[in-house]
Amino acid sequence: MKTFAAAIALASAPALILSATPALAQQEAGAPAAAADAAPEWIATSNAYTSQLIEFEAQFFPEGASQSGYEQYDGQTFDMSLDRDARYLAGAEELRARFAAARETETDPFVKQDLAILIDSLDRSIASTRLNQRLLLDWSEVPQTMFYTIGAMLSDQTAENRRASALTLLQRYTGLAEGTQPYTELAKARFEASRGAERLGPYAVEVEESIGKIPTFVAGIRELFERYEIAGAEPALAAMEAQFTDYGQWTRTTVLPSARADARLPEELYALNLRNVGIDMEPREAMAEARRGYYEIRAQMEALAPQIAEKNGWEETDYVSVMRRLKQRPIPNDEIEDFYRGVNAQLEAKIRENDIVSLPDYELSMRLASTAESAAQPAPHMRPPRLIGNTGEQGTFVLTAGNPTAGPGDAYDDFNHAAASWTLSAHEGRPGHEMQFAALVEQGVSLARLLYAFNSVNVEGWALYAEAEMLPYEPIEGQFIAQQFRLLRAARAFLDPMLNLGLISREEAGRILSEDALFSPGMVKQELDRYTFRSPGQAGSYYYGYRKLIDLRMETEIALGADFEEKAFNDFLLSQGIIPLELMAQAVREEFIPSQQSGQQTGG
Repeated sequence: MKTFAAAIALASAPALILSATPALAQQEAGAPAAAADAAPEWIATSNAYTSQLIEFEAQFFPEGASQSGYEQYDGQTFDMSLDRDARYLAGAEELRARFAAARETETDPFVKQDLAILIDSLDRSIASTRLNQRLLLDWSEVPQTMFYTIGAMLSDQTAENRRASALTLLQRYTGLAEGTQPYTELAKARFEASRGAERLGPYAVEVEESIGKIPTFVAGIRELFERYEIAGAEPALAAMEAQFTDYGQWTRTTVLPSARADARLPEELYALNLRNVGIDMEPREAMAEARRGYYEIRAQMEALAPQIAEKNGWEETDYVSVMRRLKQRPIPNDEIEDFYRGVNAQLEAKIRENDIVSLPDYELSMRLASTAESAAQPAPHMRPPRLIGNTGEQGTFVLTAGNPTAGPGDAYDDFNHAAASWTLSAHEGRPGHEMQFAALVEQGVSLARLLYAFNSVNVEGWALYAEAEMLPYEPIEGQFIAQQFRLLRAARAFLDPMLNLGLISREEAGRILSEDALFSPGMVKQELDRYTFRSPGQAGSYYYGYRKLIDLRMETEIALGADFEEKAFNDFLLSQGIIPLELMAQAVREEFIPSQQSGQQTGG
């Protein structure tokens, strides 16, 4: 899944928890007014600390604050000055010291936990900034970043009165606003200033791909301004197109010769990437666990395949042949959205019938991705709702029907067949990400937990758990594909570190994904790009988070025995927000289990 701050993260900024750059007043904590009024006193104390960090980060990356709901930052653009990192580090270290001192004097355990969350976020930001300064050349994918930030404003999820600020963004990015310079030129200057004998260039495959996507982003940004009827944009759009073209040529002649042929990151930088997404297991131990899981999941696919073949009257019963047959039932692009809506409705009915989790009382929001969106993020994903000051905005399940960066012969048929619709809907829709982010809006949690505790292990762990919850209620073909995607998550958890530690070649990793896990050439390319330059380290978070959540589920079932209630447990998990799974487990042990046990005693 791509978070709502991904645009800024792609801008070669310090590695902040940018999904959390938003919230400047405690009364705007993202919860409904009634929940905020009833919030415990400790939340107000915690929010006062968190607001200091939000205000600090918004000085450097205001788009993150704007995208999270803080309208005072609409139209402001991120800092690309040459001394940005030095100023950021000085301010971050001063703020960290202030939080550390406060943690020594605060007595409320929840406030102390939230201060620890904020300190950890700053520690990782500081470490990432220093490592990037020391190890890597500073190259930015400016066209993609601009597409993300402008696309966040020109969206059905953004209130109409805010959309005009997209033109302000574009004018500032292109240097047409008074006192600004083109961001393509600022990015060139940062690259030149970062040159050094010890610094690695970007991965050559990434650089080549970024150049090829520039026309797609030009067209995508033009399409957004036209669709939302933003008047007066043509001078800035013309300047953007010329600047993007020039930037592509400069990237080819200046950056590409400095690019590295090996995708591997320096090991200390990769280790920090793992920490940033929430993986605290040593890579080789995580790889061994994932390989064992991969074997078991593949065996389950092999067991299901003959049953599907018998049901459909197919002679071939091996799982490779069954997969090929299932993909021969594609859903036309002009029907795919309606088809998925139908599957989501069936899943919701199963959720209600079997008391799995409490459902929202409004319809799931879903749409097809544009070509430019698919180029920036080829996989289907959830666009989270506005978390701060939400007035009814919903998250949106964005379906992609192809990978525009794949070659002409690279088919991409992993999501557009009927059997795939079940597990993808459970993951991105309900009871997966859509309900997860809806709960964040509805629950009165502290800003630190709402925003800065966010990481991929927490978020993707729930989505895979949601897939597992729905597995028994899906047709056998859906169960088969659910296992295939679980196989992919296990494969990610060993292939991502193996590639980044130099233990496997890209070609061999691709062979496993295509010949063994049975994914299309377009999907395989997307996966390999993800492991090597889109988000090194992130892909393993799915399986890691899932394993931790199912372990917590079983621990709770054992503790409560026959009195365990699935719906109550799942509702409790969602009510906790996106917090570190260690805090989630603590809440289950100290709050949920005792509350269920006391209920049993009084009820008897």
